[in-house]
Amino acid sequence: MPLLAARAVLLDMDGTLVDSDAAVERSWLGWAARYGLDGAYVYGISHGRQGHETMADLLPGRPREQNLAEARELAAAEAADIAGVIPVPGASGFLTALACVPHALVTSATDAIARARMGAVGLPLPPVMVTADQVSAGKPAPEGFLKAAAALGVDPVDCVAFEDSAAGLAAARAAGVRVIGVGKRALAYQAELHVRDFNDLRLELTPGGAVHISVRSGQPE
Repeated sequence: MPLLAARAVLLDMDGTLVDSDAAVERSWLGWAARYGLDGAYVYGISHGRQGHETMADLLPGRPREQNLAEARELAAAEAADIAGVIPVPGASGFLTALACVPHALVTSATDAIARARMGAVGLPLPPVMVTADQVSAGKPAPEGFLKAAAALGVDPVDCVAFEDSAAGLAAARAAGVRVIGVGKRALAYQAELHVRDFNDLRLELTPGGAVHISVRSGQPE
């Protein structure tokens, strides 16, 4: 079975631990309609990124302050919209199994959105959370993953990240972190391993404090 050894685990949220696609799509389709933009395109490029950075790409030349203000509005609406938000299969058991392993959430969502969505689906919050509120540059910049590894006291090369988006995989790689892709979206990107969901994974804790993460026999790699 394919296997990765790590001393810490870094987890994206949207599309990785939580299936929030319906809520995210509602948010971005509404925003796109304001400006006469192709909603499907806008939604597609928003995955894994901070809202104001997506807006800057779509409306170049617009003042950054306006992007930040509208991104805050969108974030507030998303934190209150949990309709259709569900856990990715196996996520709850996986987080429970990580209780004795250093692990962190590294998300492009705000702290309020992270707490709302994780709470809505009954997933425990990791002991370390690095959200959009805590970084100066969002994914695909590596800052979030570097901050999480530092907070856990683990070298990035000894971490494994779980991600689903192009921006997330790029951010983890830029930080020197190996990546396991989760779900259909991640199939388009080259991760060290790929799984459909957390039910495809097996964890083994070693006496030396490392965790061995492997794909169950017969599952995607």
